[in-house]
This record gives sequence, structure tokens and C-alpha cells, in this order.
Amino acid sequence: MSDQQYVLAIDEGTTSARAIIFDHAGTVVSVGQQEFEQIFPRAGWVEHDPIEIMEAVREVVGQALGKASINRHQLAAIGITNQRETTIVWDKNTGQPVYNAIVWQDGRTTSIVNEINAGDPAGSERYRQITGENVSNYPSAPKIKWILDNVDGAREKAEAGDLLFGTPDTWVLWNLTGGVNGGIHVTDVTNASRTLLMDVRELTWREDICKDFGIPMSMLPEIKSSSEVYGYGSKNSLLIDTPIAGILGDQQAATFGQACFEPGNVKNTYGTGCFTLMNTGEEAVFSKNGLLTTVCYKIGDKKPVYALEGSIAVAGSLVQWLRDNLQMIDSAPEIEELAKTVEDNGGAYFVPAFSGLFAPYWRTEARGALVGLTRYVNRGHLARAVIEATAFQTREVVDAMNADSGVPLTALKVDGGMTANETLMQFQADQVGVPVIRPVVAETTALGAAYAAGIAVGFWNGEQDVIDNWAEDKRWEPKGEEKERERLYRNWKKAVTKTFDWVDDDVID
Repeated sequence: MSDQQYVLAIDEGTTSARAIIFDHAGTVVSVGQQEFEQIFPRAGWVEHDPIEIMEAVREVVGQALGKASINRHQLAAIGITNQRETTIVWDKNTGQPVYNAIVWQDGRTTSIVNEINAGDPAGSERYRQITGENVSNYPSAPKIKWILDNVDGAREKAEAGDLLFGTPDTWVLWNLTGGVNGGIHVTDVTNASRTLLMDVRELTWREDICKDFGIPMSMLPEIKSSSEVYGYGSKNSLLIDTPIAGILGDQQAATFGQACFEPGNVKNTYGTGCFTLMNTGEEAVFSKNGLLTTVCYKIGDKKPVYALEGSIAVAGSLVQWLRDNLQMIDSAPEIEELAKTVEDNGGAYFVPAFSGLFAPYWRTEARGALVGLTRYVNRGHLARAVIEATAFQTREVVDAMNADSGVPLTALKVDGGMTANETLMQFQADQVGVPVIRPVVAETTALGAAYAAGIAVGFWNGEQDVIDNWAEDKRWEPKGEEKERERLYRNWKKAVTKTFDWVDDDVID
């Protein structure tokens, strides 16, 4: 047997970096994890320190290898998965970021978005038909423009060809393969499809859109497939000469890890945000109901596979907010126990529009609202409202998918940290009206990146190995009366309308 018995996945998430080692059966062998700082300079702004991200990545790789008592000679390949849209711009000569990473949740680019949309009333729809994305705070393009417009000297350096842009996959790959000493400047089609700069059908950067945003094309990484050898770990590193062979944005990676390979297959990942993806096959389907069109994956020279996506900005981060900002709980798992102290939400609904509302509304001006309060409401009811918010938001995007596809959902595969909350999972099944199914291996995001890398080097033979490895852990069947389910959902929709058109006159744009 070959010494290369494992694949390492680097999962650069929104709140932490993780490194997970998998064996050929897709089983977790070891995990390294380290949180990094969430930086909030102003209301609605969210940043990370890119240098801290790379320090965390190197630390967790060492942790995972140490815990498994293996070395790089036993690794067949490395896969990378990442928080998408998050924007890093750095000097290619020094390796230093010119500004902190602007995180996908960040809302500072509203004026840029409004300017682009106002300049051409049909502009947003025109961009969507080319890129699959709306002109909003969410994608990378407005974030790049903000950095070039607001960081002293950045635009001049960019126009001179000295600055590079990347989502976190590109930043991690560039550093792991040598950085200023020959680092590979590459992204994959799934991450490129989240920038608002790539033609989603042609899989190439659009010069005209780059010009609209004032972004020099010299900044952009080369677009590759999701599964091929991009480069090798640099000298003097724990991963020296190990092939880095898979890149998938986190939600596409979870879709791949969940073996959603047939058109109509749907998965939902419950993480910082919540992301529902439906495989639409080799055709890019454009939504009429507020969803995004994205590249789901592309294996080597094969044709790309597309997905419809419902992107929800706040899910697990609402629980984190309850823990850190309000200090109502000491740890995230406590929210379920608190919610179980009551029978229902007591009439309270929490709409977590902390940075606007994403799918299916795309309202950048929306702000969070807690409605339906009476003296009867207690901590348990608030905890319940927080849990239910994620399920209601998911139902909204599932309803949109059903309308767009014309094929009603028959089951919802779920993954991510919040799937440990069985109260949420049952309520989710009640709301979508179909079984909710959790796999044995919940780390499907990292697993998807590992599979992409392993397939590229022949460690796995292809999608069939992924299907064979996938196994169901638990399922939740819908319960309760439809009348009550619909009453709750109507009230939720009413609560959402309370978040629109809120403007704080004291906030400086």
C-alpha cells in the first residue's frame, strides 16, 4: 500500500481556520482549529487580519498532523475551502496586505452599489445575467473598489501592477506555495463566480465589468477548475512538495461533500450564515425569485456543474451575537436547552438583518428587528426566536427554489455546526415540509475540498467514491399541523417587512 493514505483539507472559515485530515473512507482522522479575531471598526463593517489568518492556517496544519502522528509524506494532496467573497488585496512584492480583509458580511459598500445601480437602471439585471450575481454588498467587486478608492496609494499601486486580489483561497494558496518567492496566484471557478467579475457561462473575467468598477485586471488571479494540481507546498514548510490540488468555495465544497451530484439535489449548510444550494446540472439557471446562479464545481477538464443558491447572511452568527454581545448564554450549545424551557416563541420573531437582507430580498438597507414583544416573553422565548429565524430564512429560499426549478423539494440534506441543534432540525423539517437528513460526517465542507483534491491526484476515482462514502446519520420528518406551520410563517414574513427602509441618520457612509 502507498504511504499516501490521507488527504488534508484546509478550511478557512469566517470565524476560524481548521485543518482536517481524512482517510480513504472519508472519515475524520484529526482536526486542528483556531479562531481569529472578528474586527468591527464601525456599525455594519466586518474585517479580518489576513496575516492572522495565515498564522492560524499554519498553526492548525501543525495541530492536525501532530494529532494524527503523520507527516507530509503520508498526504496524497491538500484541498482548500474558504469563506467566499471576502476580499484581500496585497502587495505582490512585499506580501503585505494593503488593508484588512473585508468580510463577505460587510455592508460598507452600499454607496458604491447604489452608484452602479443608479448609473444604469437595468444594470443590476444586466450584471446578473452575465455573472449570476446581484449588484449588492455581498460580492467581491464593490469591496475591491472600496479598497482602491479609500486606501492611500492603493489605486496607483494597482494600476502599476503591484497589487494582487484574492478571496481567502487565493491568499492561502499564494502563501503556501511561496508567497513573494513564486507563490501561485490562482482561484477556482466556484470562488471566481462570487466576485461579480466572472462570466458565469464562459468562466472568464469580464474586462467591461472590471472597467465599470475601476479594477485593473492585472490584480485578478488565474481561474482554474476545482480539481487539479495548482502547485506544491513551499520549501521550509510542513507541507513541502505536497500537491495542492483542490479548491472549492465553502458552500460548493459542502454540496460536493454531500454528494449532491444530480440535478435537483439540495443541501443546506448551517454555519456563520446559512446557504442552500440546488444542483441544476450543466445548465446555468437564472432565478426569477431572488436566488443567485453560481458554479457548483468543475472537475478537471469536465464541463462545469451549476447551482441555484439562497444565501442567508446571519444564522450561527446570531447565536454568537446572543453569546458575545448580550451574554445571554455562555456557549452556543446552551441555546437549545434554553429554547426547550418554553413551548413556542411566545409571539416573538427575530429578523437578523445585521448587514441587510440577502436572498431572496437583497435589501442592503434592512436592519435587524425583534418584533412581537410582550411582558410574557422571556429568555427562553428569545432563544426560540433565534433558532426559528434560521429555519424561517431557509424556508424562504427553499420556496424560491421550488418556484424557479418547478421541481418541489423532496428532501433537504443538512450540515454544519448548527445541525447538532435537534430542536432547530425538527422545526426546519416542519417548516419545509420534507425530511431533513444529516450525514454521519458533519464536516462536509472540508470533506468536499478533500475529495476535489484527492480526485485530482487519483486518491479517489471520482464522484462515485464520494457517493459510496456518504452515509445518513439521522433524519427528521415533518410534524405538527399545517395550519400552525403556516401561521408562524405568515407572522415571520410580516416581521421581515419591519426591517425595511431603516436608515440611521447618524451613520456616516
